[in-house]
Amino acid sequence: MMHFESLQDWLAWQESLHPLTIDLGLERVAKVFHDLNPNYRKPPTITVAGTNGKGSCIATLEAIYLAAGYRVGAYTSPHIIKYNERIKIDGIPVCDELICEAFAKIDAVRGDTSLSYFEFGTLAALELFAQANVDVQLLEVGLGGRLDAVNMIDPDIALISSIGIDHVDWLGKTREAIGREKAGIFRSNTPAVIGDVDPPESLRQSALEKNTPLYCIGQDFDYKKHATAWDWWSGNRYLHLPNPTLKGEHQYRNAASVIFAVTALANRLPINETSIRQGLTNVQLSGRFQLIDGEVPVLLDVGHNPEAVKTLVDYLSTTFPEKRIHAIFSMMKDKDIAGVLNIMNPVIHDWFFAPLTNPRAATESMMRIIFSQSPITHVSFGFTDFISAYQVAKSQSQQGDLLLVFGSFLLVSDCLINLKKSELTK
Repeated sequence: MMHFESLQDWLAWQESLHPLTIDLGLERVAKVFHDLNPNYRKPPTITVAGTNGKGSCIATLEAIYLAAGYRVGAYTSPHIIKYNERIKIDGIPVCDELICEAFAKIDAVRGDTSLSYFEFGTLAALELFAQANVDVQLLEVGLGGRLDAVNMIDPDIALISSIGIDHVDWLGKTREAIGREKAGIFRSNTPAVIGDVDPPESLRQSALEKNTPLYCIGQDFDYKKHATAWDWWSGNRYLHLPNPTLKGEHQYRNAASVIFAVTALANRLPINETSIRQGLTNVQLSGRFQLIDGEVPVLLDVGHNPEAVKTLVDYLSTTFPEKRIHAIFSMMKDKDIAGVLNIMNPVIHDWFFAPLTNPRAATESMMRIIFSQSPITHVSFGFTDFISAYQVAKSQSQQGDLLLVFGSFLLVSDCLINLKKSELTK
């Protein structure tokens, strides 16, 4: 049994412990969970899966339930700056000490059962939520749904925000295959809420097979935008609401799905319109169309697949139509980099490749080849890190331009850490 003093030491050890970074399957983690919690009393649980929009849905659910006065546990991944962001109680990241205590307890119970980094985190979140006696727990699926560690908990509401193409090595190469994996969070007689306007048939088929009641945007609930507000309705229930704080057309779909989910769970967790309104205006989330003002403003977005960057292009086209946009960019090598470049190219003036230290990140030599096969000509290489790419991009911009940092959670993390250190926007 291990015992480390610091959270960083625990995390470094977990990363070296399990042979596979991603090891999908529930048997190992479910066994350890049962040994940890033989008399587990599950709080009302909303599990959120989806290609994009999971983090936004969790953040909005959290804000609404906090506004209603409930004690809320929220588990998300990945983090942007600190690991603790993954496990929040009442909107506040849990401290290092409590996470370390949870890790020590898990390690003592697991015996010779091997656990991955993500599985340790999931077990720690569930342990800490149980200790805190939360009224509701919000669980974000890390990858897919069916075999993700989060799926060992039966949800009371399953929410799927969107289905796009990502993680093809694990989930399949089509929306139908990916939809079937994400439908793994469905349960019999448990509402499933779908925020994708064009859901793959595999979601409907899975719901039929499992006897899961399915509620889809555009059919069972819907919304309409106005200049300064928006309407949400389902059946004869109608709400007139302030615009979501989170920006972009997709955030209306996310918010509409969340409102249906909290309404569907209202028999166990009563919620009123005031809490919904407050939640929509209180919600905050780093790295999603996050604008940092300055002489040359900086827009941050973690979008890293074609579906996410289509949404980003729409947002840039409508919000910054006349601006020259300088992109500071990096991606993981297993993503559809060429697809992302082709979608983004029409709105980007020039590109600056910022290398990442993570072994999963695309290297400069790889990016040079991909750019050379694209129609993009204005691209700069040769930077050692985010800071050097950022400084050159900024020096080549002028008042009225926009700096866009996008393509990876890790790149947005680098940006936010450096902005805090040196106030780069000055």
